[in-house]
Formats: sequence, structure tokens, C-alpha cells
Amino acid sequence: METTQKTFRARRGLLAAAAAAALALPLGAQAAGSFPDHPITLVVPFSPGGGTDIAARILATRMGQKLGQSVVVDNRAGAGGQIAADMVARAAPDGYTLLFANSGMLAINPWLYDLRSDPATSFAPVSLFADLPFALVVAPSVKASSVQELIALAKARPGERTFASSGTGGAPHLTGEIFQQATGTQLTHVPYKGGGPAMTDLMAGRVDMLFASILEVSPYVKAGKLRALAITGPDRSPTLPDVPTIDQAGVRNAQGGSWTAVMAPADTPRPVVDKLSALVREIAAEPDIVQKLVAQGAVAHGSTPAEVARLAASERARYGEIIKARGLKAQ
Repeated sequence: METTQKTFRARRGLLAAAAAAALALPLGAQAAGSFPDHPITLVVPFSPGGGTDIAARILATRMGQKLGQSVVVDNRAGAGGQIAADMVARAAPDGYTLLFANSGMLAINPWLYDLRSDPATSFAPVSLFADLPFALVVAPSVKASSVQELIALAKARPGERTFASSGTGGAPHLTGEIFQQATGTQLTHVPYKGGGPAMTDLMAGRVDMLFASILEVSPYVKAGKLRALAITGPDRSPTLPDVPTIDQAGVRNAQGGSWTAVMAPADTPRPVVDKLSALVREIAAEPDIVQKLVAQGAVAHGSTPAEVARLAASERARYGEIIKARGLKAQ
């Protein structure tokens, strides 16, 4: 009997010690230990089918497989991504509602719109996931087979050459403005309501050039309907391997494109953020994920939360300078 009582008291002591240790842990650490115990929602600020949405679905599928919980993609398009941003900013800061943001939302919109949710303070960065460099393409009627020839044409008649974009204030538009500043050219911007109409008019020769995602333009380039002169990322694209980078084409300080990042609501416990960040970085490094993104004209790019914050701040400053210098305003 005495032995039984001693054993009972010992077990009770161990349980009490374990409970005390659990209580001593920060709430965030306790939450991260059991996280996630129900499905996660990944909010995408654009309609299904676009490059950002496809990248988000690649990530969500693999996250669900690794976590043993569903990761549901919720498309909330509109207002340049701000409907989705506001939804996540107001969500409970518990890691169960995440934003799949792009560079336009985090670095460009603050300069052009009166935002309810400040990208710099309303979110906790988790990780980058994919870079989406652009291709500089010209219409077949444009007599330029290189970027330097295009620059010469533009300088010969300032203001006469046109560049299309999918809309004022988007990353393709801003990349065109950066190109002008870097090359000393003067082009006329022709904004469209979406990339489809812009591409149609470019192939018809109604506009001269366009910066657009590699996924969008590569079928037309391979079919001979458009000519690709440069890739705006730091490396050549496996999709268009014969096309030089903008640096290789002799133009410095003209890299552009879009990038994506996973963001949580501000005040999400740091252990939860760190757990999610490690997961996204792991997924971004997996060979099959890398290849799936390459097929979409994207480059896998996981990161720490601090790296997201630094990139967003740097890009925000860069775009702010170009927006002010060019006198750009939202339309």
C-alpha cells in the first residue's frame, strides 16, 4: 500500500510539474505547439487562373500535405488587392488566416491609394515564395532585335514609341517607367484594363512594347507573334533561355517584375510565424515545387520574415522614388 501511495504521489508531482511548465511557456509557444489543429485559409487578392493564384495554389496544396490540415485558397479580388488585404488585417492573429500578397500590394499601392491597412504595420511577414520576372516584348512591326536597337528607335523620336500595360500603377507599368528612367528614353504609356487587351493590341501593332509575365508572353514569342528582347530578372528564364537578362542587354538599374509573399495579421505569435516561415521555405526548396513554378515563369524564393520586411521596405522606397519622379497617380 505504501509503495502504491508513493507511486501515486510521484505521478501527481510529475503532472503538476508538467502543468506548471506549460503555464510558464509564453502563449505563442503553446499555440505553435498544437498549430494547426484546424484548416488554414490562404487569401489570394486576385481572381482564379492568374500567375499569383496559381503560385498560391501550388503552395497551399503542399502546405496541406505537410501539415495534415487543409489549406483553403480564398480568392478575394478587387481594389488592387485591398479587399483581401483588409480582410486579413482584420482577422484573428492566430495564423489561420494568411495573405498571399504580391509586390504591388506591399510596395506600390501605398504610394497611389489611401489604404485602410498599412502594409508596413498591418501584417507580420512570414516568407517570400516566388519571384515573377517580366519579359520585355515588342510587336513584330517594331524594327528592333535587341534592347539597344529599341533604345535607339525610342531616342530618335521621343514620345512617339508606346508601351502598353495591364493598368496604371501595376508592376508592369512601373517596370516600364523604370526602363525609361534607366535608358533616358521617353515613351508614351497606354494603359489597358487587363493584360489580355494589351497583348491583343501589341500583336496587332497598335502599340510597340510591353512588360508582362513570362507565362503570358512565351506562347506568342514561341509562335513568332511577338519578339522578346529581355528578361527583367537577375537570371535568364528556362522558359525563354535564348533571351538575355536586362543587365546582359546592357541596361543597368532596370530590373523589375513581381514577387509574392505570405503575410499573417500583425500580432500573430512569433512562434506561429516562425513555424509557418520554416514550412514555406522548406516547400520553396523542394525540386518538384521549383519545377512547377518554373512552368509558370516563376522562380522559387523562400525567405525569413526579416528578409520579407527588408525587401518590402526597399521596394517601397524604390517605387516611391519613381512614382514621385514621374508624377504618377492612380486612375
